Amino acid sequence: MKEKHIFQSMDKFKTWADGQLIAIGIVASVKQEVLPPLLFPVVTFASGPSKLPINNLYKTPETLGKDRLAGAIGATALFPDSACLVVDMGTCITFDLLNEAKEYLGGAISPGLHMRFKAMHHFTAKLPLAEMPQGPVELLGRDTMSCLQSGVVNGIRFEVEMAMATYRSKYPNLKVLLCGGDAHFFESIIKGDIFAFPELVLHGLNHTLLYYNNAFL
Repeated sequence: MKEKHIFQSMDKFKTWADGQLIAIGIVASVKQEVLPPLLFPVVTFASGPSKLPINNLYKTPETLGKDRLAGAIGATALFPDSACLVVDMGTCITFDLLNEAKEYLGGAISPGLHMRFKAMHHFTAKLPLAEMPQGPVELLGRDTMSCLQSGVVNGIRFEVEMAMATYRSKYPNLKVLLCGGDAHFFESIIKGDIFAFPELVLHGLNHTLLYYNNAFL
C-alpha cells in the first residue's frame, strides 16, 4: 500500500515515523535540513558521487538539484531501455536528459509559470500581476491580461515542444515525462507524446532506495 504524507515540521515527521514499522528509509533535502534521530536506518540521497542506479555525467554533480536527479532516476526506472527527457514544472522549469545507457547528461533551467507572471509585474512599471488562467489560453491576446497569459502559457508550451522535437531528432524513441506542481495544467496543452507522472521524484527516490538496499545485501 502506498501512502503520501505531508508534515509541517521535522518534529511532526519524527513522531509519525517512530510509530511506523519501517525497515529502511531514504532522505533528500534541497534545504540542508538536519534530520532528527530515527528508529530505523536512513540512506542519504546525494547528487555527488554515490551508489546510484544511473551514471551521473553532470560536470558539477555536487551542484545538481536532488529533485532533478531523483526525477531522472524515476524516469529510467519506468523506461529502462529508452532515452528520457524529464520536464519538471515547478517554481522553475527544469529539463533533464538521460540516454539509453542510463547516463544523465544534463539539461536546462528556466523560470516557471508563476515566476514569469511575477517577474513581468515586478520588473515593469505598469504591467499587472496576471491571474492564473482558468481555461484554454488563445495565442492571440486581445487585452493586456490575455496577452500576459498567452505570452507565459504559450511561451512555456512552445519551449517544451521545441525541446522535445530537438532532443527527439537525436533520440527518436525519447520518452518525455512531465512532473511538478504545474504538470497537470500543461498536460493537455503541450502537443506530442508525453507522460504525466506527478510523483516522479518520489518514485525515483524509492527506486534508488531499492537499488541501494539490493546492492548491499
